[in-house]
Amino acid sequence: MNTAATSLAPSADLPVDQYMDAVGRAARVAATAMAASSTAARNNVLLALAGQIRAHAGELKARNEADIIAAEKNGLAAPMVDRLRLTDKVIETMAESCEQVAALPDPVGEITNVRRRPTGISVGQMRVPIGVFGMIYESRPNVTIEAASLAIKSGNACVLRGGSEAIHSNLALWKLVQAALTQVGLPANAVQLVQTTDRAAVGQLIAMPQYVDVIIPRGGKGLIERISNEARVPVIKHLDGNCHTYVDSEVDLDLAVKVTDNAKTQKYSPCNATESLLVHAAQAAAFLPRIGKVFADKGVEMRADARAKAILADVPGAKVVEATEQDWFEEYLAPVIAVKVVDSLDEAIAHINHYGSHHTDAILTTNHPNGMRFIREVDSSSVMINASTRFADGFEYGLGAEIGISTDKFHARGPVGLEGLTSLKFVVLGQGEVRS
Repeated sequence: MNTAATSLAPSADLPVDQYMDAVGRAARVAATAMAASSTAARNNVLLALAGQIRAHAGELKARNEADIIAAEKNGLAAPMVDRLRLTDKVIETMAESCEQVAALPDPVGEITNVRRRPTGISVGQMRVPIGVFGMIYESRPNVTIEAASLAIKSGNACVLRGGSEAIHSNLALWKLVQAALTQVGLPANAVQLVQTTDRAAVGQLIAMPQYVDVIIPRGGKGLIERISNEARVPVIKHLDGNCHTYVDSEVDLDLAVKVTDNAKTQKYSPCNATESLLVHAAQAAAFLPRIGKVFADKGVEMRADARAKAILADVPGAKVVEATEQDWFEEYLAPVIAVKVVDSLDEAIAHINHYGSHHTDAILTTNHPNGMRFIREVDSSSVMINASTRFADGFEYGLGAEIGISTDKFHARGPVGLEGLTSLKFVVLGQGEVRS
């Protein structure tokens, strides 16, 4: 593997504070060059990276095996070990994702909302790179390539800090990224991986506003809470994915069963899986036995309020327990769902806005005004009508890829793709006008 591309990277042999300061300085210098680079050059880096990944697949798997062996030796849970594994399919998917991002339209430099003012000047907004973002993530080595490719395409520099359990895999992937950057003539330090597993490096990274413009944590709630509490730079984040599906008083029951089933059981672990089911009282007797049978067959436990529990109690094989107050807040990430009967759309919206995590919520309805009210009044980053919450994803939204999901309310909200890694600045076009 070509390691020449990493020769200019700051030395990890330095004390952590000095090392991270050097990483930050290098990122800031690289960000200036990336912002000035052409779309063609950035696309060529991504295509070169796809080639590097395919050419070094065998070596990537060998480095990855060192992480797998260490993880198993340290007793890491089987699902986490599985997330670490770089199979042939995962490696090819990483290469294809680089090509897909290269094919996306470049948002950088676009000027929009141009308006001619009475003074003669024209005022618009130009989309520009954020500058430097830091990303802190766990387990999945493929995130290294996802983050690097989005940073490169959007004209940013980034500092990546993966989990210690994937250090060998991440280092190997990072060297390929830097080799691709060098091959095209862009700064190798546009993408840097923190080479030390010392946790103090994270504390340094999130406290360098002079170098880092935004932090993106991607992992468990504990990691994200720590970053959010300690960071001295803005954080793009979501803490919980307590997503809701609401079955309205007027609804196609076949559609409602199909969509609710998918929203909960298509995959239990993602943050966009439905965790709470609200059912209008007018449909409870008809809908709950049908969805209850689906959940019973799939081993999904239902934590229900009194009215829902009374109806579900007659479903053969159903595991139904009485819900507690905490259940309405809970993100289970497991075959468990909270179920509540509500008397109105108003009650459903109020419940979601109080107990939800502002991630993704859906209404299943044939009443158009109710659907419109729901998407206007539910305060979440994604709101849906007659669709599974599992669609809340950058790829499914046509963003090509995502670097995370934001439930914040500043410039990035919902899945964060290329546009979320840019900002806007005002541009003024004149012909010698002066202010009187």
